[in-house]
Amino acid sequence: MDLGVLLLRLVIGALLVGHGTQKLFGWFGGSGLTGTAKFFEAVGFRPGRPNAIVAGLSECGAGLLIALGLLTPLGGAMAAGTLIVAGSVNAKKGLWATNGGYELPLVYAVIGACLAFIGPGAYSLDQALGLTSRWGVASGLVALVLAVVGSGGFLAVSRRRPA
Repeated sequence: MDLGVLLLRLVIGALLVGHGTQKLFGWFGGSGLTGTAKFFEAVGFRPGRPNAIVAGLSECGAGLLIALGLLTPLGGAMAAGTLIVAGSVNAKKGLWATNGGYELPLVYAVIGACLAFIGPGAYSLDQALGLTSRWGVASGLVALVLAVVGSGGFLAVSRRRPA
């Protein structure tokens, strides 16, 4: 089981770092801050540049914490909250990615939330630092509440109708 959790953490963590660096630096075919800021403005996240920076840093930070298995509930909450916001962009298109829907952000958000509940497994910095005994249902619930409240607050403050 611990090897499975490690593999999950490494893959999801790396993908989240990749998503963040696409936004921040234009790596891996991304549009960088300028392109991401324009996209954010177009879908109503204003101001675009600061929101692009927050999104990129949140994805990179969540990915690093998840991959390392460090402060896992926090990393899970960051991933879930950020991807709830990302999913909101495509909510009107329905669930399935084949129709441009929110399927992929939902998968990432659920994985982040699940990791907040189950913890990082034995092969993690949390384990090495003796933190895993503190993670469980309570930390998972706190992470889930932070993700939902944080993403809802972000959407309420930054989402504006496109001009």
